[in-house]
Amino acid sequence: MSRDVLINLDEGEVVSKCLAAKVGISALESLPEGGVRLVCMSSDGAATIRRKLKSKIISGEVRRELLRPLTPMW
Repeated sequence: MSRDVLINLDEGEVVSKCLAAKVGISALESLPEGGVRLVCMSSDGAATIRRKLKSKIISGEVRRELLRPLTPMW
């Protein structure tokens, strides 16, 4: 099972939901059209978040922002 989950919530809300469910966050990335991409520390944590936030899960393809530059910095 994948550790990443696409959620239609703000970053702050996702962080608070993860803290309440005791799920570790590996990465949190904003999506250009709204929502976030959450990468959990474990697949069990991702399953917990999917179960708790079932109505807020984004399905299908989403566009992500570039995290790294296309050309080297040097």
